[in-house]
Amino acid sequence: MSMKVLRDRILADGICLEGGILKVDRFLNHQLDIHLMKQIAVEFLRRFSDLQVNKIVTIESSGIAPSVMLGYLMELPVVFAKKQLPSTLHDAFFTTVHSFTKQRDTHLLVSREFLSPGDHVLFIDDFLAYGNAAKAINDLCCQAGATVEGMGFVIEKEMLHARQLLRSEGINRIESLAIVDSLENGVIHFKED
Repeated sequence: MSMKVLRDRILADGICLEGGILKVDRFLNHQLDIHLMKQIAVEFLRRFSDLQVNKIVTIESSGIAPSVMLGYLMELPVVFAKKQLPSTLHDAFFTTVHSFTKQRDTHLLVSREFLSPGDHVLFIDDFLAYGNAAKAINDLCCQAGATVEGMGFVIEKEMLHARQLLRSEGINRIESLAIVDSLENGVIHFKED
């Protein structure tokens, strides 16, 4: 079931751009509505409370806010995959992800210090669109010997069928708080619950 407060905010402040892009930078991707982030974290906590996880993983930068709020509530560390190699990081797991929004490939990396065999991971991100970012995180976790127990997304673009891609990768626990099934003609339409 979708979060009504999130759906209402998407309708009020979301903007449809050419190419099927949903711009939500008024509250999620650029400016943060902290009250809404807390509500999102509480809902993720409710949906994933049955999982046995010891880390939350996300990707810089838009996934950090909901992940940190959830990490606070679950009292778990939050690890974010970096998009650039810092000079201080020499021993890391690497993968590549293609961004359809930015039309470029990006390298993702996580230090071997923060992702290990035996870790049970919950991945949280702002969007599930084509599934490439989620697939890349699954790859990093596999390299580390960690297990992805579930994936949570603030907004899912269902019409792009990424959920099926992730299920084919062995990810069975997927939760999205707002599911958009169409952005045709610049109109945001949600999947009916």
